[in-house]
Amino acid sequence: MTTGDDGSTTQLWAEYKRSGDRLMRDQLIVLYSPLVKYVAARVAIGLPQHVDTADLVSYGIIGLIDAIDRFEPVREVKFETYAIPRIRGAIIDELRAIDWVPRSVRAKARALEQAYATLEATLLRTPSDAEVAAQLDISEKELQDVLRQLSFVGVAALDEVFPARGARGQGTTLGDTVPDATPGPAALFDEKESKEILAQAIMHLGDRERTVLSLYYYEGLTLAEIGEILGVTESRVCQIHTKAVLQLRARLTDRASERTEIRGPERAGRRG
Repeated sequence: MTTGDDGSTTQLWAEYKRSGDRLMRDQLIVLYSPLVKYVAARVAIGLPQHVDTADLVSYGIIGLIDAIDRFEPVREVKFETYAIPRIRGAIIDELRAIDWVPRSVRAKARALEQAYATLEATLLRTPSDAEVAAQLDISEKELQDVLRQLSFVGVAALDEVFPARGARGQGTTLGDTVPDATPGPAALFDEKESKEILAQAIMHLGDRERTVLSLYYYEGLTLAEIGEILGVTESRVCQIHTKAVLQLRARLTDRASERTEIRGPERAGRRG
């Protein structure tokens, strides 16, 4: 999504960054408020009905203000590209704070993620639904029921694959792996490494999972639109999305553990 840009917007940014005038900041907030509504609507997909989209918008405004204060127009990066992860991060931070997800659901998510990680390490490939169900000692139908439940109540988004470091929303996400033709600041080594790991993990997913992630995150399609393309229901697309995120989390958690184990002896050697 884009709010559009013209000479007056460019001038407004320049004057705000020069003066820090609060009224100018308010004008920028109003100008980019549709961006918050767009992100809130995307996050709202799959959440319980009692979660009010208006509340998500109010959470997102915090991220928008933070993005406006931190944005540097001289870097020639579109503000929308810079702001969307911060707006989404602010919304997800608040949802985590109110902790509306039942413990039983969190436990199922952890068990499923662990099953994926265990099977990935053993099979050296993405496990099938039948193999995951066997690992959890449940039927394939029960596995689909678990995925359906998680897709309805979980904030399962790739924006959470790598936790944020530092300022709100500044983690490594799927969006960060998309090449950016505009110049930007030099990435830190660990951030670059994380992006490479995430990109490799995505390539190990099944065709359908990769398609859903690509259409949702790269093309900006809704779950309903993706369902029409794939010839399945919106709820089924939501399940595929949830499964893909869990598989990525399992793979990335396993890689993070390997890195920790490797670096641990190195540190011990230096102390010795």
